[in-house]
Amino acid sequence: MELNKGARIDTSQIDDRRGSGGGGGGLGIPIGGGGGGGRGGIVGLLVAVVVMLLGGGFGLNQVLGGGSEQGDNTQLEERCAAENALEQLDCRNTLYVNSIQAYWQTALPEAFGEQYKPTRTVFFEQAVNTDCGRADSGVGPFYCPADSQVYIDVAFYEVLSTQLSAEGEFAQPYVLAHEYGHHVQNLLGTNAQVARQQQRDPGNANDLSVRLELQADCFAGAWARNATGTTDDRGQKIFTSITEQDIAEAIDTAERIGDDAISKRADRPVNPDEFTHGSSAQRRDWFNKGYTSGDPAGCDTFGGAV
Repeated sequence: MELNKGARIDTSQIDDRRGSGGGGGGLGIPIGGGGGGGRGGIVGLLVAVVVMLLGGGFGLNQVLGGGSEQGDNTQLEERCAAENALEQLDCRNTLYVNSIQAYWQTALPEAFGEQYKPTRTVFFEQAVNTDCGRADSGVGPFYCPADSQVYIDVAFYEVLSTQLSAEGEFAQPYVLAHEYGHHVQNLLGTNAQVARQQQRDPGNANDLSVRLELQADCFAGAWARNATGTTDDRGQKIFTSITEQDIAEAIDTAERIGDDAISKRADRPVNPDEFTHGSSAQRRDWFNKGYTSGDPAGCDTFGGAV
């Protein structure tokens, strides 16, 4: 994978709340650091994080009340305008977000006849207030349908690398593309439809959750197939290349965060009836389906067996 040094990094697609006072307290075990700073607080994190790993939101036990806040992008803007911007973790992730949203600007109307509405990714440390409630880093990256924003403590990538052995760089845009898949579902009304079905049929709530997550994986694969065609607001390519090794890294990450793989790592019994995100094989296969076709319209995880 190679990013274009000439691409403009659009930080307006980010809400940088790191150091804004939103951290501390919260739930689970916080992940310290972020965007090039120090790391820490990862002891015992595996079980805390994997419960909601790459989810479309977080459980009721993670919600402590609503209320969102505003960050300050000043330092991010300065770093991402510097010559060495692509050496910075947060700037690279900002460019990944730019690519994902540029893709959906075209792909959503082409595939589904709906206009794409851009949203922002919130960078935070330790804890954050959202319109879905207050959450800490222990929930992992998530999408909040109530405010239509993606949330991530970028120190999460250390968890992927050190605790789940997903060490490849392309794991990062895969994570973001998955969460933006939930934003697309929100725009299409899929999230709301699934929530209503889960209320009507609680016995199938987990199966519906798995189908929602696998569709987001498939959407991520469709973006990956088309990522080298995405451009910044001046028409400059964002990626100059994405290799088969990069795709292998995304697939490896998808397999490592399957519900069965997570259960085994946590020394818990593997019970498919309790799956909420899909098995390793399912996550791999649906990412592959999106990547092979490059067409998000083919990501129908609700029409049959998954």
